[in-house]
Amino acid sequence: MAALNEEQTMLRDMARDWSNEKSPVSAFRKMRNDAPAEGYDVSAWGEQAEMGWAGIIIPEAYGGSDFGWLSLGLVLEELGRNLNASPLGASAAAASAIILGGSDAQKEAWLPKLASGEVVGTLAIDEGPHHRPDKIETSLSGGKLSGTKEFVPEGDSAGLFVVAATDGLYLVDGSDGGVSRASRTMTDHRSHAQVTFDGVAAEKLEGGGDDLTDQVLDRARAIACAEMLGMAVQAFETTLDYLKQRVQFGQVLASFQALQHRMANMFAEIELMRSSVEGALQAIDSGMGVAQAVSTAKATANDTLNLVSREMIQLHGGIGMTDEHDAGFYIKRARILENQWGNASFHRERFAQLSGY
Repeated sequence: MAALNEEQTMLRDMARDWSNEKSPVSAFRKMRNDAPAEGYDVSAWGEQAEMGWAGIIIPEAYGGSDFGWLSLGLVLEELGRNLNASPLGASAAAASAIILGGSDAQKEAWLPKLASGEVVGTLAIDEGPHHRPDKIETSLSGGKLSGTKEFVPEGDSAGLFVVAATDGLYLVDGSDGGVSRASRTMTDHRSHAQVTFDGVAAEKLEGGGDDLTDQVLDRARAIACAEMLGMAVQAFETTLDYLKQRVQFGQVLASFQALQHRMANMFAEIELMRSSVEGALQAIDSGMGVAQAVSTAKATANDTLNLVSREMIQLHGGIGMTDEHDAGFYIKRARILENQWGNASFHRERFAQLSGY
């Protein structure tokens, strides 16, 4: 577990209290039933922005707090515990692209709006059903950008798109008339729109080096890992509480050794997951060994959340398979995040290639 300073501890506790009091899982259930066009509760997002969470990684000169990636991860973990539907992660990933590769003018134009929550940003990368950043056909012609992106997080409401093209990343204003969105109904009831760019004005991100897209994707992957960590912890704790209370054959389920072994295995896996996820966030903060740390974290997070979300349903028995119970929400969101920005196989192969194998 990472050693937190006093400010980080206060931030984590504030996020935990807000999430538990203002946005428990019941709030996600209500959002799912109401089905807002944005795919999240706009008022809840406004509260998060007011608390400064949208600007955690953004420099102070542009209205943020420059509090670092580990700090952002602490907030995302707490939101993930209660399945909070928030554009915080997607917007932070978009902000990271501008911080890394934007000009002074681009930073001045967009970062203050992202820091205040006025604009929601997102990455538009993949063009097929699988994460293949090496298979990009979106391109510029006559100074205009055209292409179609699949499964864009928060794509239904984003006001800024960071778009991957054949020659790098571009900024596209979501209000451009050439941007069209097609909503998708996905199992996690979040926004994963198909977005088409038809001859839109676009500004290239010129800085950050030749691997800017990889750098930005690594930050998006770490963001997903932080949310997944929160989900795994909460799924484990909810299951443990149930086993301590449910009586079967005249005994509480927690007294059965076979179930104790399964819970002990999950606990150990979650602790390994925490080490790898926090290690990835700290690597981004330090700028050292980012790619390998992130791929390790994403592969570990995918495997661990897959295990814990399955065990949550199995150990709850029949009730765990009903819509009235929250267990189904965790496994559905888990399956989306496991495949977003690369599944476990993708990241094991990537780690091997980065290591020279």
